[in-house]
Amino acid sequence: MPVQTSIQLFTVREALDADLDGTLAELASRGFTAAEPYDFVHRAEPLAAALKANRIAAPTGHAFLASTSFIGPDGTTTTRAVPAAEAVFDAAETLGMTTVIEPYTDPALWQSREHIADIAQQLNAAAELGAARGIRVGYHNHAHELEATFDGKTGLELLADLLDERVVLEIDLYWVARAGIDSPTLLRTLGDRVIAVHVKDGTLEAEAVAAYPPADQVPAGQGVVPLAEAIAAAPALEVAIVEFDHFDGDLFGAVEKSRVFLEETLSEKAAV
Repeated sequence: MPVQTSIQLFTVREALDADLDGTLAELASRGFTAAEPYDFVHRAEPLAAALKANRIAAPTGHAFLASTSFIGPDGTTTTRAVPAAEAVFDAAETLGMTTVIEPYTDPALWQSREHIADIAQQLNAAAELGAARGIRVGYHNHAHELEATFDGKTGLELLADLLDERVVLEIDLYWVARAGIDSPTLLRTLGDRVIAVHVKDGTLEAEAVAAYPPADQVPAGQGVVPLAEAIAAAPALEVAIVEFDHFDGDLFGAVEKSRVFLEETLSEKAAV
């Protein structure tokens, strides 16, 4: 099956909060036929209606399944009540979603094997619940899972070793580069478990990456992140998702440029 292109809706979060239907209509006009919702449990029904009206599918989505913490716009980590797994899967069903992905876990948890094992246990338990409803569970990385190492193995690889075979991975290629890891090598190591990637580019200039959200991100193909090489190294890829954490310019223009780059890259992958 061809790889599906998508967009993480966190990219357009301010526009989405101001005008749900209008923002999705704009994304549709820019060529997107799929999107990845975030924080979707409390707004599943209106979001599902707006997606359907604009002919946008939601095969994947981000929701907390193994964490009670999240990173705020200012970079601070806070704690809040999160919906129970069953509520997450109820909302996923409403949206027609087949994969729910844990978006973030506290960096402090990646300093010990015991804490990583606990994350794996929670994901495995969620996967058991999801499997009964035909919904997969996955994990999305930032840099800290790769900056942590144990006997020469990254924390993310250690997690993968502990996961039930039903748990999948969504690799954020920008954060892999931020961690100083070669993404094609990582993707070949993780193999068929990687079913999704976040296609996010940047200049990785030191001053710009020191900001939160990062100030170095650019349309896909215009930075130094090896996106095409990483995508070529992912044998089981199902969906490739455009994302920006922050962009000062024409955001909708930037996501459209990223989609075009992504679709050209996927065409080349398919031709090989």
